[in-house]
Amino acid sequence: MIPIEEIRKAASRIAGKVHRTPVFSSERIGERAGVPLYLKCECFQKTGSFKPRGALNKILSLSEAERARGLVTVSAGNHAQAVAWAAKIAGASAVVVMPMDAPRSKMDAVRGYGAEVVEHADRTTLFDRLNEVKEARGLTFVHPFDDPVVLAGAGTTGLEIVEDVPDAGTVVVPVGGGGLLGGVASAVKQLEPRIRVVAVELAEGPGLAPALAAGKPVPAPRPPGTLADGMTPPFVGALPLQIAREAVDEIVSVTEAEMIEAMRLLMTRAKLYVEASGAAATAALLHGKIQPRSGEKVVALVSGGNVDLERVAAVLGPGWRAAS
Repeated sequence: MIPIEEIRKAASRIAGKVHRTPVFSSERIGERAGVPLYLKCECFQKTGSFKPRGALNKILSLSEAERARGLVTVSAGNHAQAVAWAAKIAGASAVVVMPMDAPRSKMDAVRGYGAEVVEHADRTTLFDRLNEVKEARGLTFVHPFDDPVVLAGAGTTGLEIVEDVPDAGTVVVPVGGGGLLGGVASAVKQLEPRIRVVAVELAEGPGLAPALAAGKPVPAPRPPGTLADGMTPPFVGALPLQIAREAVDEIVSVTEAEMIEAMRLLMTRAKLYVEASGAAATAALLHGKIQPRSGEKVVALVSGGNVDLERVAAVLGPGWRAAS
């Protein structure tokens, strides 16, 4: 696991630059899920997701020479925005390799923070394109999910959860590349080993469970037209995979349809504007994928809220207001 001392250092390094996000109780959604439910709202974080915690921790930990060379990363959206924002905070330039089919709003946000976007057509070769740009320009790579310093930053979310809900019984975390899961699980299990950590992945494109079965990272499928951009990286990172073996108690999956239903409820009941990946942990509880222990408090991590209004309207449909 990421040592708790490194997570605490990350918390000090990024303090005052990122938000300490709130934890809200949600009685109505909790009643449906059958648990006392708490929502850790990373949708209120800078740039709209948990990602700035790790990106900023990494960039601020670099030497002046490394930052001066410029930064590069690869992402479909949330990490891209986080690196662009954090680079601006640190006074460094940034290049972001993004798939051409990434949401336009996310590309526009990256450019708005002052970063250069390199569009690439084939998602399966995004990391190859990244390496080409990195080597050609001599840039410093900020990995989205397989770097211990990035994971330490993500782990500050876990610190806050334990401080704000010290008697939690279960923490539910969505997983894509595994950076958030690895950081949160490291913090939670070192501070409160009794807390159960449950990972939630996309049923149509699982990465963590197959990788654990194979004993190494394996390619993860991406369903066409998915809303869950944050849960569909090409693979789960090697470091998060190691942490999951040690610190994750259970892995469950949710379908796209189940996440969309959870989005509806979070928007109408909790008044939280969330993306599909951000609703995954709540979806797992609503659909009985997790069996909570009697009376225990459950924290569902709402990892992000970056979704286009047009996509929300198209997916939720004209009858979605009935949920309110």
